[in-house]
Amino acid sequence: MKTILEICREVADLAAVKRPNDLFNSSSQQDSIFLSVAKSCLDSLLRYGDWQELVKVGCIRTIRGKKQYPLSDIIPDFYSLINNTIFIKDTQERIIGAITPEQWMRDKYFYSAGCELKFKLQNGMLILLNEPPMNVCIVFQYRSNNIVWDFNTFEEKNTLTANTDVPIFDEYVVKLGILWRWLKRSGLDYTEEFDEYEQELKKRYGAGLASENILLAHDEVLQEGVTVNAVTFNQSDK
Repeated sequence: MKTILEICREVADLAAVKRPNDLFNSSSQQDSIFLSVAKSCLDSLLRYGDWQELVKVGCIRTIRGKKQYPLSDIIPDFYSLINNTIFIKDTQERIIGAITPEQWMRDKYFYSAGCELKFKLQNGMLILLNEPPMNVCIVFQYRSNNIVWDFNTFEEKNTLTANTDVPIFDEYVVKLGILWRWLKRSGLDYTEEFDEYEQELKKRYGAGLASENILLAHDEVLQEGVTVNAVTFNQSDK
């Protein structure tokens, strides 16, 4: 577990340049460059894909007659929805195992009674196509926009604000990402470092991917938005 400053100092050692003392010291051009490339690296990793480290469970409790729910108000760290993981449940489960997100949601909620809903995401809101019943809990998995956590409070944050912030992503991948960006920013050859970064990035991301894809909606064809179907049979019917 290394802070962003410690990672940048290791990058400085590899690049054979002076170590940064304070990434937020605006009077030091070199320290400011390290902060800039560190932010660029973390922002790029956030957009790369659905990292296990970023996948969380969200819950929206419906209000009778209300069809639009601003995601930023309900889930401040929302970045994007994980496809095919939305379902109906009275409570939410925050633990995510090694199985695929879709399989987890299906195994956890497959035999839950509920109702049918359709929705779409538009302008940062989850919009239900029909008026929902009162107090229905919609659970889903989503990608968080947090990229670091505070070393002292363990609070997750969506931007770097301190030298002691710890990246959520694999520290070796972060170090390689900062290194090639620093070399490029300095006008130096970064081909070898970039290739190593790409290889490690794909390996680290691939290690968290699932081996299969399971549809929650069974054989139904989805038209507008996503259809969330409750089970209509009991265990005794099998």
